[in-house]
Amino acid sequence: MEKQKASVQQQARAAGAQMAPWTPPTAAATRQMPSIMYEMPQCDPVPQGDLSKMIDDAAEKNGVAPSVIREVARQESGFRPCAVSPKGAEGLMQLMPSTQDQFKVIDAFSPIASIDAGAKLLKQLLDRYHGDLSMALSAYNAGAGRVDRAGGIPQIPETQNYVNSILTRLAQD
Repeated sequence: MEKQKASVQQQARAAGAQMAPWTPPTAAATRQMPSIMYEMPQCDPVPQGDLSKMIDDAAEKNGVAPSVIREVARQESGFRPCAVSPKGAEGLMQLMPSTQDQFKVIDAFSPIASIDAGAKLLKQLLDRYHGDLSMALSAYNAGAGRVDRAGGIPQIPETQNYVNSILTRLAQD
């Protein structure tokens, strides 16, 4: 885990040099890209004590740093288990239906099931990209096929902001 944390910090510093810091879209920009904007789900976030236990368990079981799982969940759903994206991703870790099938998730809105499957996916992506967290996060957001075709972080503003935002928060830990 210590090697993973050091790698995260190094990648965050490198990403900070390559990508401009994220800034919220202006009202004009929001009108131009309504497909990626959606309302915050109408449920409460998972209580922090419960959330920490679920994340720690999934991290230990899957060999992924708890901080990485936590920041992906924060970015994906704001820790709200009822989140649904316009593209069909569901739950705390925003699992697409194909990912739910892959990891045999029966209820994507179950925080435990979502966190466990999200941790498994993160581990799979970290292994695929030889521990490169930027690539793994890019694939979590945009899909591994897009990352492979791009040969790195795809030139998709949403994905670039996603990776930068998570790496920036991880570097602050």
